[in-house]
Amino acid sequence: MREAAFVRQNKEKWIAFEKAINLEAKTNPDELANGYIQLTNDLAYAQTYYAESKTLLYLNELASQAHQKIYKNKKESGNRILSFWKTEFPLFFKQYHQTLSIAFIIFSIATAIGSLSALHDATFVRLILGDAYVNETLNNIANGDPAAIYKGGSEIGTFLGITINNIRVAFLAFAFGVITSIGTAYILFSNGIMLGAFITFFYTKGVFFEANKQIWLHGTIEISVIIIAGCAGLIMGNSILFPKTYSRRVSFMKGAKDGLKVVVSTIPFFIIAGFIEGFITRYTGMPNWIAFLIIGASLFLILYYYIAYPILLNKKYERQLHTVTGKP
Repeated sequence: MREAAFVRQNKEKWIAFEKAINLEAKTNPDELANGYIQLTNDLAYAQTYYAESKTLLYLNELASQAHQKIYKNKKESGNRILSFWKTEFPLFFKQYHQTLSIAFIIFSIATAIGSLSALHDATFVRLILGDAYVNETLNNIANGDPAAIYKGGSEIGTFLGITINNIRVAFLAFAFGVITSIGTAYILFSNGIMLGAFITFFYTKGVFFEANKQIWLHGTIEISVIIIAGCAGLIMGNSILFPKTYSRRVSFMKGAKDGLKVVVSTIPFFIIAGFIEGFITRYTGMPNWIAFLIIGASLFLILYYYIAYPILLNKKYERQLHTVTGKP
């Protein structure tokens, strides 16, 4: 059968199945499983006769979304909130790894621009960070404690203030996606510029190692999760620009919901970052090995939860679904 005829024959069935998954229609789990079996049959046929075609890519993506929906409809006895972070979100997030990569690239380019600008123009740091902050930091550097600014305020007050502010920035990065991906890209870019100027300022003053050892205690999680929140905004923004098979309104609703899931997933990590900044970063005299242990553990936590764990969990459930449906 020609590919065009194959698509024409099954198009309505695929679209109906896709809507049942993505719009969360109240579909009977048995009907959903039956639809998945039909879909995997079509996928197997496409793999045999239409290798590397757009039809095959579409069916692969649809099958991946379907197994998440089937799992979600299983009766669970565990805590619903815990299951969101433990299972539901990682299964869901794998499909947006490419979007996360784009957010990371935007932020990295902006950081490089901020760094180069600060390196070649001494006034740039004051423009970005403000005179008050720069002057206070210069005094701290002169006193031999470049990260002393983190010692100000009470521990609990700093923890709450920083956590609330970081969550605000995350939701702002997400909300700007409502004016398409350009809005979120702007938030990522401005924060990247600020980071580049910030770390380069310490380099130009000869205290790069001492300052960054303290900054990245909380900054590893904080900066990573801002990028992830940017990914959430890009998801919503892209749903407006690229609606695919949906109407633009339906695509936006789906993109807004998916993006909100991503930004909500970041809240526990911002709490961790706020705790580190409020209670740990202020101890600027801690041994280097403790600082690097915290930084390394923070980086591992982010990379594992948002990248490695979703991949591993999706592979696990793909094997289970293949066992149920009899597919190799």
